[in-house]
Amino acid sequence: MVKEAEAHKAEDEKRKAGVEAKNQADAVIHSTEKAMAEHGDKVSAEEKAAIEAALTDLKESLDGGDAEAIATKTQTLIQASMKLGEAMYKAQSGEDDAGAGKADDGVVDAEFEEVDDEHKSA
Repeated sequence: MVKEAEAHKAEDEKRKAGVEAKNQADAVIHSTEKAMAEHGDKVSAEEKAAIEAALTDLKESLDGGDAEAIATKTQTLIQASMKLGEAMYKAQSGEDDAGAGKADDGVVDAEFEEVDDEHKSA
């Protein structure tokens, strides 16, 4: 049994690498599609086209099952979608900066001290 396991070790590792590559690709595809749906209007048409092309390319490579090709195309999609992430970050920080200059909203900073019931004087 040990010899048989050793004989199939390389095959098992290759299969494992393929499954891990597909799982990572699926996660990247899902997050990119979700980000594109929510924030796709924040990037230029050129960047959006590059992201969509990388998405399509990666989806097509999933059918082939070549772990190296999937991993390479996953990285390509990650690189392409960085512009989307930057746009999302800029939009988020822009909203935060806009809110920082608001007038007093009635919140008061205060200090307090806990008083232990045993040490209270009556």
